[in-house]
Parts: sequence; structure tokens; C-alpha cells
Amino acid sequence: MAESIQARYDGIAAWYEDYNAESARQNRDPLMELLGEGAGWCLDLGCGTGHYFDAIRATGRSVVGLDRSADQLRIAIDRDRSVVQSDAAALPFADAVFPTVVSLWASTDVDNWAQVMREAARVLQPGGLFVFYGVHPCFNGPHVQNREDGARIIHPIYRQAGRHEASTWWSSGGVRQQVGMRHLSLSDLLNGVLEAGLRIEHVSEPREHAIPYVLAIKAHRPPA
Repeated sequence: MAESIQARYDGIAAWYEDYNAESARQNRDPLMELLGEGAGWCLDLGCGTGHYFDAIRATGRSVVGLDRSADQLRIAIDRDRSVVQSDAAALPFADAVFPTVVSLWASTDVDNWAQVMREAARVLQPGGLFVFYGVHPCFNGPHVQNREDGARIIHPIYRQAGRHEASTWWSSGGVRQQVGMRHLSLSDLLNGVLEAGLRIEHVSEPREHAIPYVLAIKAHRPPA
């Protein structure tokens, strides 16, 4: 992640660990189904405190967690020793070394999604699997106001890509109140994957909510 993201997440890792635990539990099965069985190393881009390490390992893979925040990694290392503090837009790995790369809830935290996708494709082996599981840009973002009856109001700032530090309609006490977010349109998110040279094979909206807030993408790097 970008340098500024490190500063935003450092100092709140213990709070985030508790805040995100239930959501990670609910996302475990859909993520494992998306990944399927596998082997070898899986790079978890923007791993945070490592909430998804167990789910990745349960598919047969070994995990390498990468994050910019030293505070987050301080907790993640208790879940797996294979963690690296680095920028997802400039990965410290050689070309074509990972059979699997995942991006889990990281698209709203990185400063240059297209560059992160180029780096993910670079370190992915030919034929390797890339999985995105995270924020649905249409129904989950700075333009969205959640109502108590379950409906959502979409404000006319959907096309305002980039950093959003606060909105009056954001839920109090949430992670976005703590660190803000970077908004991507759906087209920018998908084109970032495609323009990196990855081949999208499946797109879904997991967890059967009436209005989805999770988007999942399964893609592969074409064989050599």
C-alpha cells in the first residue's frame, strides 16, 4: 500500500482486529469456494492483521501476507510467520513466483489500483490464479448511505474517484471514519485487472444480500 496508508492504519490495528473479525468469519466460506483447492504459495496483498490466512491455508495453499502497516503485521505474524512489510504497487518479489495472488478488501486502500494489478500479474505464474474479494464499487463506497430499513441511498458522487476522507452519511465508528477510503468505479476496478493482462473467468456478488456490497472476481494469468 502507499506510504500514507501505513500512517492511517498504524495505531489502530488492535481496534481493527476486533472490528473486522465477524466480517472475516462470514466471508470465509465464500472466499474458499472462490479459491478452490490449490497448492503452493499464495500472496495475500494488503493482508492487514491476517484475518484470511486460515481460509487460504484451508484450501491447501501456504500464505505470504504483505501489508504496508507495521502495526497490522505485528498481529498478522502471530497467525503466520511469512509476512512482508512492503508496498503492493512495488512488490519485492521476482517475476512469476506465485501460483496464487489474492486481493481481499484492499482496493479502497491502495493509491494506484492499476499499478497494483500490474504488479500482481507480474509476480503471478503463467496460468496462475488471481482472486479479488472486496468492496462492490456500485453499492459500497463514499457515495452510499445505509438506511435502517436495509435500503441504500446512492449519492451523486459515484464518479468522483480518488480519496474520500469523510462523508456526513458514513456510519459512525466504522473503519472508513478511521482511515477514509479511495473510491474506484466498477469500470476502473475491472479495467485494472484486464489491462494488467489477467483473464477474467468469473464475477459474482457473494453472500446473497438483497443489495450486494461484496464483489468477487476470479481471473488467471494466461499460460505462457
